[in-house]
Amino acid sequence: MTSHQQSVSSQHHSSNVVGVHYKVGKKLGEGSFGVLYEGTNLLNNQSVAIKFEPRKSDAPQLRDEYRTYKILAGLQGIPAAYYFGQEGLHNILVIDLLGPSLEDLFDMCGRQFSTKTVAMLAKQMLNRVEIVHERSLIYRDIKPDNFLIGRPGSKCANTVFMIDYGMAKHYRDPKTKQHIPYRERKSLSGTARYMSINTHLGREQSRRDDLESLGHQSTPIKELCGSYPEEFGVYLQYVRKLGFEESPDYEFLRELFNKVLRNNNETDDGVYDWCLLNHGKGWETMSRHRQARESNQGRRTAPPPQQQQQQQQQQVSAKRQPSQQPHQQQQSSQGLIDETKPPMMPPSPQHGLQANTAAAAAAPRQDIPLQQQQKNDRGFWHSLMSLITCGAIA
Repeated sequence: MTSHQQSVSSQHHSSNVVGVHYKVGKKLGEGSFGVLYEGTNLLNNQSVAIKFEPRKSDAPQLRDEYRTYKILAGLQGIPAAYYFGQEGLHNILVIDLLGPSLEDLFDMCGRQFSTKTVAMLAKQMLNRVEIVHERSLIYRDIKPDNFLIGRPGSKCANTVFMIDYGMAKHYRDPKTKQHIPYRERKSLSGTARYMSINTHLGREQSRRDDLESLGHQSTPIKELCGSYPEEFGVYLQYVRKLGFEESPDYEFLRELFNKVLRNNNETDDGVYDWCLLNHGKGWETMSRHRQARESNQGRRTAPPPQQQQQQQQQQVSAKRQPSQQPHQQQQSSQGLIDETKPPMMPPSPQHGLQANTAAAAAAPRQDIPLQQQQKNDRGFWHSLMSLITCGAIA
């Protein structure tokens, strides 16, 4: 064992190190799944994302999500998964740390994307959905929060990644390719706002539903797409006519958006709207300014769940012990609470994401007034055409 590995091993019992060599950093976001933190691999200083999920969760997903990541390992636009295990009362999943979600980027761009950006995004997201389908899986939870771009400065900075596979399932047997049977009266799976029509009707999901979710709105196609390039409407009409077991023509769908680019005298050059923010310096410059302001204000973030658990246990034990002398109490309190650490967060996470769920650099949405945030949420897929079909705002 090298001296560096010995150093890592000695830190294993530290309250903010999980999975032997992953140090937990600042909190990035939380949702119904649990809490997400930025972390560091102490063996190579690689930045990672660490998800905490209560082991007693009503519907634990991290183990299945880890297995899905392994099925998709090595594919473009799929984060690498490094570790799954248990720490105290939590399941833990360690994956690649990425940049902001498309929802966050949409906010940064004033909740408007150009036709060019929508068409380029459409092609990338179709590629991700296709490779998931090629591995005999359907995703079942298409939404803007689950598509992230790479970290700034990396070679994948504008690659769209697909994350959060807790809802994914096999639509066919991986070996025999036998398709699952059609069923009705199924319970809803996914996020209601972005589900396909068939899913809302309780029908078994298949590949067609993933594709429709990319562009679904419960308004007529003519009304939804009337002022946008006709290819957006063609997309929706095509995916809604797909049979339950029918294999989609992904190349045909990609070519629709190539045509949109050509008709607008644009090329797929990788220059998205968020690259032009702040006079061409990009979204990451805006994020750095925000982080600097937060640092100057002394803003604190919550400690990782397993550290909270230890603190709570120590506090309970301290209450049970007899009274100590003043100097003893002061010395004991230093062992209970590190003054450099932020106060403990509530033991149970709120439902729904409160911040970017996989990127330290994303612009937090809590700065948006609640009423405006609700209005923006309702209008996202309409303004962006579900990031595929009618979201282009020239």
